[in-house]
Amino acid sequence: MIDQLTIDKIRDAANIVEVISDYGVTLRKRGVNYVGLCPFHNERTPSFSVSPAKELCKCFSCGKGGNVVHFVMEYENIGYYDALRVLAKKYGIEIQERELSDAEKQAQSEREGMFVVNAYARDYFQNTLRNTTEGISYGMAYFRQRGFRDDIIEKFQLGYCLDKWDSFSNEALAKGYKKDLLLKTGLSLEREGQGNLVDRFRGRVMFPVHTLSGKVVAFGGRVLNTDAKTAKYQNSPESEIYHKSKELYGIYFAKRAIQQNDRCFLVEGYTDVIQMHQSGVENVVASSGTALTQGQIALIRRLTFNITVLYDGDSAGVKASLRGIDLLLEEGMNVKVLLLPDGDDPDSFARKHNSKEFQEYLKAHEVDFIRFKADILLHDSANDPVKKAEAIESIVKSISLISEPIKRSLYIKETSEQLGISEELLNDGVNKKIKITAEALKKQNERNKTVSPEGDESQTQDFSSSLPAQLEAAEFDDIEKLIVQMLIKYAANVLYVYENEETGEQTEVRVAEYIKSDLDNDGLKFHSELYRRILDEAVQHINDEGFDSSRYFLSHQELAVSKLATDLMSERYQLSRYHSKYQHIPTDEERLDRLIPQLMMDLKNEVVLSEMKKLEKELLNPAVASDSVKCMEIMQRYVNLKDIQKALGRELGDRVLIAKR
Repeated sequence: MIDQLTIDKIRDAANIVEVISDYGVTLRKRGVNYVGLCPFHNERTPSFSVSPAKELCKCFSCGKGGNVVHFVMEYENIGYYDALRVLAKKYGIEIQERELSDAEKQAQSEREGMFVVNAYARDYFQNTLRNTTEGISYGMAYFRQRGFRDDIIEKFQLGYCLDKWDSFSNEALAKGYKKDLLLKTGLSLEREGQGNLVDRFRGRVMFPVHTLSGKVVAFGGRVLNTDAKTAKYQNSPESEIYHKSKELYGIYFAKRAIQQNDRCFLVEGYTDVIQMHQSGVENVVASSGTALTQGQIALIRRLTFNITVLYDGDSAGVKASLRGIDLLLEEGMNVKVLLLPDGDDPDSFARKHNSKEFQEYLKAHEVDFIRFKADILLHDSANDPVKKAEAIESIVKSISLISEPIKRSLYIKETSEQLGISEELLNDGVNKKIKITAEALKKQNERNKTVSPEGDESQTQDFSSSLPAQLEAAEFDDIEKLIVQMLIKYAANVLYVYENEETGEQTEVRVAEYIKSDLDNDGLKFHSELYRRILDEAVQHINDEGFDSSRYFLSHQELAVSKLATDLMSERYQLSRYHSKYQHIPTDEERLDRLIPQLMMDLKNEVVLSEMKKLEKELLNPAVASDSVKCMEIMQRYVNLKDIQKALGRELGDRVLIAKR
């Protein structure tokens, strides 16, 4: 863990304009800021803005950006602390990290050792491929036969393992690599009862598997002899550093192209990925023959929400893989499908066509997944009513997984025309599925629900005259976000000075204290746990000497906090010098004494209006309308809320305050 003092040193030293320029982004000065073409997506008109004063960057087209650390994280696809290390190295800052426990040191040492062993193995296999007679005769000949160019072989770090029992293992041991690490990475196996090591991948061409940041976590090896008893592919076993369900082959080489094209192609095997790269399509990854998992989808979602799945022309596993595509829909991905001609997979199809033909085919033949699924399922069930009903049920389920109502409605309309079924019938089916899923999720949440802290009566709704006890719904997020924005910018600013009429003693009240007190007095708290933590931290630190709330939250070690602060601090437009020259426009900071109370009043008013609407709906319920006692209770509560609403309107004028200018 890097300590906060070192983080502050790195942030102070890092010049955001310099860092971004060093990554090849051409920035031009525009007013007090700089603008350039966004490095995270293709664009012709610059929408990427960099503010040296605020130490922030933001693309107002794709939305990506942040402080200098966030930029390095996004560009390099690395974690928060790795990005800090990159910047520290650039500016010659020594990293001070807390001392790890013995158990942490051992675990970290073992993980690092496994990466080191894998890196050695990659280099060994590459050298064997290029500089041994067997490697050239068998391994290189295989790659040549597949049509791989030298630059592609080098790029993907392909290699060869000699067809000998223990050649690699003995060489690794002689170089000082530990036996237990060779076994844990799966590079070597131990002979039962003998204790000596043998090579797992002997006689195979080697495909290293890389993480998003480029580390080798595993290998895939393809056998070259035709012995039917030998599995064609041998893969590294699961380990401390390798979990097959969380890795995608080719992701390291594809990440920049995926971001730039805002689309990812998904194929099945290693050679499919390599051939597509060779054809100029670099935004491609492979699931390596496994069913698509949520962990793999999460990797892709970090780079894009658009995915096209490529199927072999004669693939018998198309139907079996439809479940994986439903997972993509469930995760909010936009899914298209491309079926290659009979007898072809991406590898063979790419070899038959030049780069331009291949890319044009991809653009012309990808189709929407729902339409594709309907074609596939209904093709085999045209003359069987039972199978056709099952197919329609499956399609309805897929549509129900789409979260956006407008997109879902369009799919229902298209599917209705394709299947010859009324929209109303499909819509009913989809809504039923959504309801079942929502109820299951609700039950799951109730099972996982933690008990409220002692004294917190936020879950209890009585018909007293107080405000509703909790901001439970995200419907208040817009107004809450405005309050949190003011909190991040001005937490330590003095908002008011309260004067005791008897003693004349004055007490300063800062923005964070006022917001916290105002919420507590009415039994309210933000619906977002993140917002609540930001408020608590602001209150905790406002009296610290030199506390700068915006800088504190922008450089916060918790990524969710710093990202939110960055987003709320980013402003696309500034007033021109003309306005500041000829007329004074009050800033938010200059009118905090009016702005903050007004925002708090707006929030409370929204809470009251929300409950009033709920009560109005409840009164329309026939079961409630027939219960005179319940009706009277609701109406009394409604009258109380009306009184609260009027009081909120008067509250600003009821304060006796001395504003500090």
